Amino acid sequence: IKRLRRNTRLKWRYKKMIKILFICHGNICRSTMAESVFTHKVKMLGLSDQFLIDSFATSTEEIGNPPHRGTVNKLREVGIPLVPHRAKQITWADYEKSDYIIGMDSANMRNLNRMLKNDPEEKLYKFLTFAGSGRDIADPWYTGNFDETYEDIQEGCEDFWIIWRNMEKSITDISE
Repeated sequence: IKRLRRNTRLKWRYKKMIKILFICHGNICRSTMAESVFTHKVKMLGLSDQFLIDSFATSTEEIGNPPHRGTVNKLREVGIPLVPHRAKQITWADYEKSDYIIGMDSANMRNLNRMLKNDPEEKLYKFLTFAGSGRDIADPWYTGNFDETYEDIQEGCEDFWIIWRNMEKSITDISE
């Protein structure tokens, strides 16, 4: 949370858009779902102009593929528009341009640390830590349970939003 506060303070000071990257193994299930859910939330709050939201993979297995049909179906079922997307792998250039890089599970976090030089700017977060949990978001590619994945992603997005908003508000109050 301390790192989140510092990153938020810097963005507020310079009035830049906040760039959030959601990461999973293949970038066709969890990270794509999280990107769509958080994009929808920000849009519904009228804050789209303050955020750049994207998603990436740690692997190359699904590069160029569209979101998994289970992700598409779940988002359709709950009335959240799917962000147009093709799977892509995160790079160091993406790291340099981002503010928050949010991994879905412990394996993602290990891979991200390896790929991104052990996170020298402390931008990496495991998604459900915002909900006060060290749990992984289960990969529906293996479990087939897109409902459970959606619920966990909703929880992570909501708690990230609450923490970010409270810190942004406290930073605004301090500077006034």
